[in-house]
Amino acid sequence: MLSQDTSQIRLTRRATIASVLAAGFVMGNAKGFPPVDLSAGETGRVIRIIDGDSFVMALKDGELAVRLSAIQAPRTRQRSDKAWPFSEEAKAGLKALIGGRTVRLSYGKTKRDRFGRAVAQVQTLTPEGQDDLWVQGEMIRLGLARVYSWRGETADMGALYALETIARDRQRGIWADEFYAVRAPDPDPLAQYVDSLQIVEGVITSVADVRGRVYLNFGSDYKTDFTIAIARKNVRAFEAIAPLTLTGARVRVRGWVEMINGPMIWMDHPGRLELLA
Repeated sequence: MLSQDTSQIRLTRRATIASVLAAGFVMGNAKGFPPVDLSAGETGRVIRIIDGDSFVMALKDGELAVRLSAIQAPRTRQRSDKAWPFSEEAKAGLKALIGGRTVRLSYGKTKRDRFGRAVAQVQTLTPEGQDDLWVQGEMIRLGLARVYSWRGETADMGALYALETIARDRQRGIWADEFYAVRAPDPDPLAQYVDSLQIVEGVITSVADVRGRVYLNFGSDYKTDFTIAIARKNVRAFEAIAPLTLTGARVRVRGWVEMINGPMIWMDHPGRLELLA
């Protein structure tokens, strides 16, 4: 359920970012994220909540299904074989924030997903049509979702990660459940999470460029230890981060864990990698 202070905080995207920066969260994890360049989208009234990160809005010429870009709420049973912890709380939280409200969409490079849903940053509006609440930021702040972007999605990633850090440190919502814990890069325990989405934090011990493919290693034996891999076709997207210079850096990565030699997470864009101070 929503915390008691929810109704007291109505932050626009700009105000949310400003408050995060004022609190001292000018962290290294903003490095490498592209500048925010959003285009105006549709405005309409929310008529149905699907789950914690998607809903349906009414337009003049019909309805539009929307997915909140750059975040991921716990999956409900209709989207997974088994509902994830806090899935109903996240759905109820999104309903409390936007149910029946008028919202405005803003788009990055990707405007529709493979299911035809709009993929957008979402802002609620006051009755006078002014910006009221940045929905992504508030869901993250309340611990009802975690940051999770797809390539082509544009958001204030530094601000979202800072809000997530605060929520996790205070064990709000999902962060009180071991299901969503940040994992260490130890290969044996991590192997039990193969074929699941995990957040892994550790220090990069070595980097390698193998025929254009980049590997960020977290141990001395690449055949067994945890590794982040970047395919050759995606390396250019990481130019601002310069991955081949990251030996010794502490990072936090999120993605699906595969078993290729040791546990591995593939990355195709820098939005899923935090460079930690």
